[in-house]
Amino acid sequence: MVTIPRLSALLVLAAIVLGLALTPLFGETYAIKVATRMIVFAIFAMSLDLLLGYTGLVSFGHAAFFGLAAYSLQIYSPEYEAANLLFALPVVLGVTALVGGLIGALVVRTSGIYFIMVTLAFAQMLFYFFHDSQIAGGSDGAYIWVKPVLAIGEVQLFSFGSREALLWFAVGAMLTVYGLLLMLLRSPFGQVIQGIKVNEHRMRALGYDTYRYKLVSFIISATVAGLAGFIYACIDGYVSPELLGWHESGIGLVMVILGGMGTLIGPIVGAVAFLGVEELAKERELVGFMADHFQIIIGAFVIAVVLGLKNGLVGTLAGAGRAEPDPLETEEGEKP
Repeated sequence: MVTIPRLSALLVLAAIVLGLALTPLFGETYAIKVATRMIVFAIFAMSLDLLLGYTGLVSFGHAAFFGLAAYSLQIYSPEYEAANLLFALPVVLGVTALVGGLIGALVVRTSGIYFIMVTLAFAQMLFYFFHDSQIAGGSDGAYIWVKPVLAIGEVQLFSFGSREALLWFAVGAMLTVYGLLLMLLRSPFGQVIQGIKVNEHRMRALGYDTYRYKLVSFIISATVAGLAGFIYACIDGYVSPELLGWHESGIGLVMVILGGMGTLIGPIVGAVAFLGVEELAKERELVGFMADHFQIIIGAFVIAVVLGLKNGLVGTLAGAGRAEPDPLETEEGEKP
């Protein structure tokens, strides 16, 4: 893991938040949409980093919860009227947490390559469930005809039909997730899951039920991914089985690695950088005929960062380069 100086992390986070939140003042509709997607995938990448960077669990099926939340919103939303955010969001997150608990209770019993394959298998099961059934349009996907609104009684405060309102809600959600995960990781629970990543056998010897800690971490991670899926479904009001596909999980992993594993600011930087480069690579005025093959540019960028920057982009931006100390070490540097 990488230790990020607190001031540097806050400055980077502030710059990103301001840049994205102020997009409506300088950008057009498409720019607002891109900024919202960046925030959504930043939340998704943070949820994955809780497993990968802090708990030591490499999930290749995390998009299952991202897509499940999007479908849950579509199914919950009335066809010709807007769902109330006060009820829709808790329902969607509750469904995601419940399914995350059921899947986690099984997959957390495995480790290593087996954990990777089992999480992928569950994600593919959900993918084909929505792909082959007519619950929400099958392979064609389904629309959310009227986007959610926040209303108290008869008073409507704002609607996600406004791209600006959705963007600012997404910014608030990202900051909330960042703050809550920061507190979680500094709590005794957070120290235990980081200890599990370093040496699970030693944590068991100290009397910790590592299975329960990993399961709770998995459920929290799934719920945060569900929040990202909820917001994503509101961007275009369309959901499809591809949201649960393995490639979405792969993109999340790339963003975490690109920004820097074992940090909270890293996934945010990784998501913004990945999607930013993607948008630039599609501009024919910038890259010419290579715009038709923008994936090559993205791949070259990712390879260059992985090979050239030891700790990802965050290691360069924040000046971080030393390893995270073993959480089981004492202040004198000796292990108990």
